[in-house]
Amino acid sequence: MSSNHLRHVEFMSLLPSGAGKISQSNAVVLGESLASEENDLVFPSKEFSDQALVSSPQQYMEMHKRSMDDPAGFWSDIASEFYWKQKWGDQVVSENLDVRKGPIHVEWFKGGITNICYNCLDRNVEAGLGDKIAIYWEGNERDVDASLTYSELLQQVCQLANYLKDHGVKKGDAVVIYLPMLMEFPIAMLACARIGAVHSVVFAGFFADSLAQRIIDCKPKLILTCNAFKRGPKTINLKAIVDAALDISSKDGVSVDICLTYDNPSATTRESTKWQTGRDVWWQDVVPKYPTSCEVEWVDAEDPLFLLYTSGSTGKPKGVLHTTGGYMVYTATTFKYAFDYKSTDVYWCTADCGWITGHSYVTYGPMLNGTTVVVFEGTPNYPDSGRCWEIVDKYKISILYTAPTLVRSLMRDDDKFVTNHSRKSLRVLGSVGEPINPSHWRWFFNLVGDSRCPISDTWWQTETGGFMITPLPGAWPQKPGSATFPFFGVQPVIVDEKGNEIEGECSGYLCMKGSWPGAFRTLFGDHERYETTYFKPFAGYYFSGDGCSRDKDGYYWLTGRVDDVINVSGHRIGTAEVESALASHPQCVEAAVVGVEHEVKGQSIYAFVTLVEGVPYSEELRKSLILMVRNQIGAFAAPDRIHWAPGLPKTRSGKIMRRILRKIASRQLEELGDISTLADPSVVDQLIALADV
Repeated sequence: MSSNHLRHVEFMSLLPSGAGKISQSNAVVLGESLASEENDLVFPSKEFSDQALVSSPQQYMEMHKRSMDDPAGFWSDIASEFYWKQKWGDQVVSENLDVRKGPIHVEWFKGGITNICYNCLDRNVEAGLGDKIAIYWEGNERDVDASLTYSELLQQVCQLANYLKDHGVKKGDAVVIYLPMLMEFPIAMLACARIGAVHSVVFAGFFADSLAQRIIDCKPKLILTCNAFKRGPKTINLKAIVDAALDISSKDGVSVDICLTYDNPSATTRESTKWQTGRDVWWQDVVPKYPTSCEVEWVDAEDPLFLLYTSGSTGKPKGVLHTTGGYMVYTATTFKYAFDYKSTDVYWCTADCGWITGHSYVTYGPMLNGTTVVVFEGTPNYPDSGRCWEIVDKYKISILYTAPTLVRSLMRDDDKFVTNHSRKSLRVLGSVGEPINPSHWRWFFNLVGDSRCPISDTWWQTETGGFMITPLPGAWPQKPGSATFPFFGVQPVIVDEKGNEIEGECSGYLCMKGSWPGAFRTLFGDHERYETTYFKPFAGYYFSGDGCSRDKDGYYWLTGRVDDVINVSGHRIGTAEVESALASHPQCVEAAVVGVEHEVKGQSIYAFVTLVEGVPYSEELRKSLILMVRNQIGAFAAPDRIHWAPGLPKTRSGKIMRRILRKIASRQLEELGDISTLADPSVVDQLIALADV
């Protein structure tokens, strides 16, 4: 019997719920290129598993079982590795997730007194990591770079914290951060946390109305921004957007006294920056004058750490509130295990700090582990599509965490952009933001990772604070496109329409049973909406809003938002499934699927398809794409319509705006609504022009 076969049998006998049923002929060990069968198993190499923090399904299952049977003990042991001014009380966790039993509440480590900035910085400096690089910063242009050690970062954080304190910012006060990916971004977040202020970061791709909405909701003491920045070849005048937002908010009765503005000479000059004397202050003129040490404001584990607004179905953004202690313990632990972190790793997460990924996995999670983090100001395909891999080689990045949207955009270009660079330093890859479909997973795995780097395909949300379902890279075989198994302390359940739990192989609504330390505690100023949105749909559970299936081996597959489920003749079809099938066609780079009304079927499937550069539109290709879906899923899932799409309408974070696609598909062009927040609004006109091609 071959060693691969033995290894397969050994792994499969240990996996949850009958995983031994998979035919060993499909098993692939990391280091061998991946075939295209949907249900391939991709094994970590023996060398990788031997050095991994969790090296077998057995070890994982023992740890997960303990986290379920004794959550208080499991998480207390981990929490004790951090610095607490005062230990929490006897009750580690207090929770009610059932609206029928009273108000929803979640508390972890209440009574414990700590500070997340102290644990990210001072604790690491005191442990001898003061001279270790904390941040490598890569500018928009090649050869523009900088770095900070943990000691230097601590000093700069303290200077800004002292400035904030000196200008009346106290524990519990809100501070809005509206910055591009400069080193000052994580510095600003950590400075707020140091003094107990609540940061509310707004992604620098949002325009004045969205920024004003968030300012009006959280009423910040001051706003931190910069005059302008370059994103690829474009200059974005951030300060002008802030000025407009502050005009809007002041008309609503919310004025902000100070706008601390970082002078970014690579993008614009001070002279060409509009200025309001008395309110606007240049960062470099004041912050460096402050002392480089700053007293820590010790806070309760349940004191708020940050607000982060996420889009709501009603249009009004929801202010997701995370607190300090549980979030600290959870982000640090998920980072450590999901990326199999080693102290020698250099880590790059391509996400912007304006999103939850940038909070949990650019700033807090990595720095709590004393990690060297790469922060990149630019775009991965500027000045060309080799930039990403150039950065990987330049800093010898070993862990790369990115999004399927970036993978798709780089797939459209020639593979030589990847293969011209060594990438030998890479050992773990990661994916975040949406399910990565199997064909994109394979490209990422085979080409970028040379078929040797496991992919941590993470499922989680702004609301969960950290990873919920994720591979642990050395512990079990992966299936391309599956988020695999729950993290420690996480108990996913799949329920039907009536809220009944479904066992074994099934599809339904993904919910969580019981709380976890990283969970958000409320929606700012709207606890009722918090309960209605997340806890009322299925009483007794946290409802994720996502559809999910579990296969015969217990692997979890996310099928997209439930509102992205199409009902064709009584068949519930997840958009992600159809999109995956279309994207597996060799001439399709990306697809987005929506439902449109159909007088017979109720809904029919309407697919927008982006082809490989240079491939002409043709009726044969249309038929071939439809056949791909029929063959992979079934005739019931075949799209009725293929609409050619040179590009898709996306937000600046890469999310596809299906609302706009639905309107185009239904020909309700007068109801398109606001398209100014799209990364490229001109895509909409292109799609309309191609409606009848």
